[in-house]
Amino acid sequence: MNRILAAFAAGLLFGLGLVVSQMVNPAKVLAFLDIAGAWDPSLAFVMGAAIPVAWLGFTLAARRTRPLLADAFSGPTRSAIDARLVVGSMLFGAGWGLAGYCPGPALASFLWTGAPGLLFLLAMLGGMAAFPVADRLLSRRAAPR
Repeated sequence: MNRILAAFAAGLLFGLGLVVSQMVNPAKVLAFLDIAGAWDPSLAFVMGAAIPVAWLGFTLAARRTRPLLADAFSGPTRSAIDARLVVGSMLFGAGWGLAGYCPGPALASFLWTGAPGLLFLLAMLGGMAAFPVADRLLSRRAAPR
């Protein structure tokens, strides 16, 4: 139960941070990404504030032998930069640049953005559901026979 409450509190805090920083506003995000036009640098301050907070969290976690609410730390199992990572990053960036949403803000904002936010959320969930199928098909084609 403590893990569920901690996850809920962390999600609530994250969502509140997205709302306060206006990361849920696609026009604000698109203005930040438009460096050749009417660039709005204010989201750079959001990233600038997030980096020391994340650094502090990782520093404190490194001093512990195990997390507070789990048996062990879990992290990425792969560290190679491969085609899947590069293509996934490009798709993420293209989606963010075209729509002004990424997964966190999309989940935090779809209730008040109406049809556009809901459409993006449904497309995002559809893409997440289609990924395992596409990944299996592409893996089979790339595997040596």
